[in-house]
Amino acid sequence: MNTKYLFSALLLSCAGLTYGQGPAADYADDAFRFSDFSQTGTARFRGLGGNQAALGGDASNIFGNPAGLAFYNRSELSISPSFNLVNNQNSFLGGQTSSTGSKFNIGQLGLVLAGNSNSQRRWRRTAFGVTYSQSANFYDYVDARGTNRNPNSSLAQTYINEANAGNYSEAELSDDYDRASNTVSFREAGAYRLFLINPTDLGANGSGPPYTRFDATLAKDQRATLSRSGTHSQWTIAYAGNLDDKLYIGGSIALTRLKYASEFVFLEAPINGRYYIDYSQINRFDVTGNGVNATLGIIYKLNNDLQIGATVVSPTFSSAREVFAQTLVVNPTSLINLGGNPNRVDVTSPYDNFDYSLQTPFRASGGATYFLGKGKIGFITATAEYVGYGGMRVRTSYFSSQQDNTDFKTDVRGIVQSTYQNVVNLRAGAEIRAGLLRLRAGVGYLPSAYKVDLDRVAKTDRDKLLLSAGLGVRNERFFADLSGSYLTYKTGFTPYQLPSDIDTPTVNTNNRNTNVMLSFGVFF
Repeated sequence: MNTKYLFSALLLSCAGLTYGQGPAADYADDAFRFSDFSQTGTARFRGLGGNQAALGGDASNIFGNPAGLAFYNRSELSISPSFNLVNNQNSFLGGQTSSTGSKFNIGQLGLVLAGNSNSQRRWRRTAFGVTYSQSANFYDYVDARGTNRNPNSSLAQTYINEANAGNYSEAELSDDYDRASNTVSFREAGAYRLFLINPTDLGANGSGPPYTRFDATLAKDQRATLSRSGTHSQWTIAYAGNLDDKLYIGGSIALTRLKYASEFVFLEAPINGRYYIDYSQINRFDVTGNGVNATLGIIYKLNNDLQIGATVVSPTFSSAREVFAQTLVVNPTSLINLGGNPNRVDVTSPYDNFDYSLQTPFRASGGATYFLGKGKIGFITATAEYVGYGGMRVRTSYFSSQQDNTDFKTDVRGIVQSTYQNVVNLRAGAEIRAGLLRLRAGVGYLPSAYKVDLDRVAKTDRDKLLLSAGLGVRNERFFADLSGSYLTYKTGFTPYQLPSDIDTPTVNTNNRNTNVMLSFGVFF
């Protein structure tokens, strides 16, 4: 079986296609989705806008800039529960809807073991840290509705087009159905079983294409619901040292875990339809994977008021497995007799389980921190982070033919290079100290990684703006920090693909994500 055939099968399995592109774009999109880290860290660093390049003394350093561990003179144990809230504003076919949801999780758990200080040596102090942290939380919810008055635009029309393009006879569509398991191996056969495909050519050798659909001239109420969940997390170990209380050097190795799940439901209801009250397609998509990356960081004190820092983060090299499931469901009127068959059919294919390897972008960051009043008043910090999205890669050894495996890699790489660009994310934050109290605020600008407009969303509209604030208290034995972050940006997706752009609708969403994190810990 060649790659082109597999891509045709995968094209049908997408929860939302990239507008105007082919199936290779889906793997490029996955690589981007699993590499798009907007904010990480404890509540302290989140309250500062996610600045991590030139600050130390926080558990975030273990996976941020590990050199910051060498600022510790006491050991620490901390945990950071997190609450994520989405409040999305959706536009679809002229309809405006809101979709909200929330999710609780543990964003960080860390242990830092500080070594003894030795002022008699140039190598003054070392520290070791281990932590669990989330690089990305995929939780999202979109519920978009509208009325489609274009008679050529319909989910059912995609089944008709595929059946006609495949030149399937009625017998081929009918015989594919397995009554014992209630399954088919391709969705056109499922649509035929549920009478969504209407044969119109009754020739001498049996009916076949061209096929049509019932209620084809009617307007349709359409609803697209997309639910996402999962995290990109990692366990990280780090070690750092302090030279002359001036130069801090650290490195870390992380074992990553990818867990992503989505369910996309598209429902279509012909208005005053004679044959169907509604019909829908349900796509369920899961990805799991494991990987590894490494980080090297430095922080240097230019003087007592100013320090600079830098990190380099290798790409994460992961192995991944995706599992896909699809179901077609109909709710017919009395004019359609399913003949005692179920009103839903599962589409199963040998391509529902696919193994591949993923390479995320190389990252590098640099920043500076200026201390106010020798650090007694607070500080101002800023970071610039380079992300090489053009270096994302997806490979597979799934196919028996090495040429097919090479074609897969080449196709995805081509989409990555034509769709995504390298970016520089900018962040700034400040902390004001008043006794035991800390007040924080931060801002981040994360420019769009897209080179082109997709899903009728302009590439510049995909820029992300991050606003954050926080407060904290700490003494000799205990600390507690609270942060709130607000992230806003625009996205879009295509519920189904038709040959004409005019007939292909898109869902556009103003994403509004809020994160509240509480970090607390003890020194020992």
